[in-house]
Amino acid sequence: MVSNNMQVPNCLLEPTFLNSVVSGNDILDEKIKEWLQWDRNEFTFNEIKKHVLANNYDDLAKLLLTRLDFGTAGLRGAMGAGFSRINDLTIIQTTQGLHQYLTKEFVSLKSDGVVIGHDARHGSHRFARLAAAVFLYAGVKVYLFSDIIPTPYVPFSVLKYKCSAGIMVTASHNPKEDNGYKVYYSNGCQLNRPHDKRIAQCISENLVPLESSWDESFYKVSELCIDPLDEVHQDYLNAIQKHCYNRSINASSKLNITYTAMHGVGEKYEVDAFKAFSLKPFFSTEAQAKPDPDFPTVKLPNPEEGLDALKLATKTAEANSSPIIIAHDPDADRLAMAEKLKDGSWKVFTGNEIAFLLGWWAFINYKKSHGENFPKNSVIMLYSTVSSRVLKTMAEIEGFLTEETLCGFKWTGNKSLECLMQGKTVLFAFEEALGYMFGTQVLDKDGISASVVASEMACVLYHDGITLSEKLEQLNEKYGLHLSHTSYFICYDQVTIKNLFQRIREANSGKYPDYVGPYKVKHVRDLYGSGFDSSQPGNKPIFPTSTSGQLLTFTFEDGCVASIRTSGTEPKIKYYTEIYAEPGARMTQAEAQMKMNNLTKYIIEELLQPEKNYLISR
Repeated sequence: MVSNNMQVPNCLLEPTFLNSVVSGNDILDEKIKEWLQWDRNEFTFNEIKKHVLANNYDDLAKLLLTRLDFGTAGLRGAMGAGFSRINDLTIIQTTQGLHQYLTKEFVSLKSDGVVIGHDARHGSHRFARLAAAVFLYAGVKVYLFSDIIPTPYVPFSVLKYKCSAGIMVTASHNPKEDNGYKVYYSNGCQLNRPHDKRIAQCISENLVPLESSWDESFYKVSELCIDPLDEVHQDYLNAIQKHCYNRSINASSKLNITYTAMHGVGEKYEVDAFKAFSLKPFFSTEAQAKPDPDFPTVKLPNPEEGLDALKLATKTAEANSSPIIIAHDPDADRLAMAEKLKDGSWKVFTGNEIAFLLGWWAFINYKKSHGENFPKNSVIMLYSTVSSRVLKTMAEIEGFLTEETLCGFKWTGNKSLECLMQGKTVLFAFEEALGYMFGTQVLDKDGISASVVASEMACVLYHDGITLSEKLEQLNEKYGLHLSHTSYFICYDQVTIKNLFQRIREANSGKYPDYVGPYKVKHVRDLYGSGFDSSQPGNKPIFPTSTSGQLLTFTFEDGCVASIRTSGTEPKIKYYTEIYAEPGARMTQAEAQMKMNNLTKYIIEELLQPEKNYLISR
């Protein structure tokens, strides 16, 4: 954990001590000296010095010989000393590099400015103010939030103030030991290629920290620093109200809704969002309401973990006759939902199921508001490639457009912007990992707007005597049965991961498999390296390929789909399966579930082989 202690006067460090660093590795010796000369944080400085005094050169090599990669997700990793960790020095170096890149990109950078926000994690407040110091001392206007905020407020602010960039200090739903540095471009979207590589180059060219970059408190006296919190908060609430269609039902509803902020930033922002939609106050899961960077009541602060992560919320709901639970992750950009069924059990909706409901809700309300003039050919919804095809099948019946994107809202947001520039109306976008974008006031996943839209939907359905689960069944009957399963294994070894995927590619005598269990493969899409897609002319994939991440997708003859990929922010190998039965098909829910379980079993046993590859189960 990074301490707020400062500042060690490194300039006074004894030259004899620096000269005594002899590890046997000249490169490591140089990195040790760089750290001890550059770092001003007492805690991390002493951590490295302690390793040097104890001759712990193996540990020093791990901490200092590699840098935390800057990619399209910015930075995310464990906090601590060393160039491979999140700490004061790496935050300063990253910001100095980002500043240099933005200077090249925008002649009006100083006047347009940047937005900087942070969550409630350890170190986040300080990291945000160190980043601000870099820009402020360079004469750049900084919109620095004075308090913790939901991540969506940063991209919203970039668009509102027409800034050159935005920075959000957060590690989202990662473990408490982690933190991160998420960058938005001037278009309000997460960074995409090739900006990430160019910024990484600028970082490597600006590693020496300026003395002024350590002035954490400079924002207090700089005339270029503006606190946008109150204005942004009110404008955001005004913006999301265009998605409120049933204010009178919201106000009169007797439905009790329970909420948990999962120890994150969401509670007070959710209170005001409920007021903006005229929803009656929710029941708060009090033990998780206040921000706490140690996340004491959950193993992982991630609502994707299902009922285990919602234990306290279910107790709160049971105590208040509340059949609906909504939950945010710690930076409030993801939304989870659960509903108490008639048999007394709790159903935690998958990300794909929530998307089915929200996509339907977006469509019917937009259609109602336009009547017979509903412009089908200019209305579009988007989904990521590992997510359910529910929007696609809905669109085939209703006539609107859909677009598939690569994983991550860096792709979805930028594609949405492209659609807007083509004159299309983007109603809704999602990824199965509980990420939803309702409208385009934020070009990223937004748990705050999604949660109040979902709460209004629940109020209206319950007003009509229908539960969320019952509505989902109706949608499956109308648009076809969709069942999906998502899970992951943990693997920390990159060589193992690379070999695992290569074995899959060569499973059939040096070729991609023709079968997975009894399921015959129709198409294979591989977006690693030069790429491969057997459904396209010349086997050339339409999507961009990458050497930094793996993504394999199998489409089977019976319409089933399975994908396996690596995570860009966590040491995970994720796998996804989906079963689809057309409307009217003679397949019961139980039969579909059995089929999906079998497909998932073969994906694990034949392709992932967790025991052989030493994969750790979730």
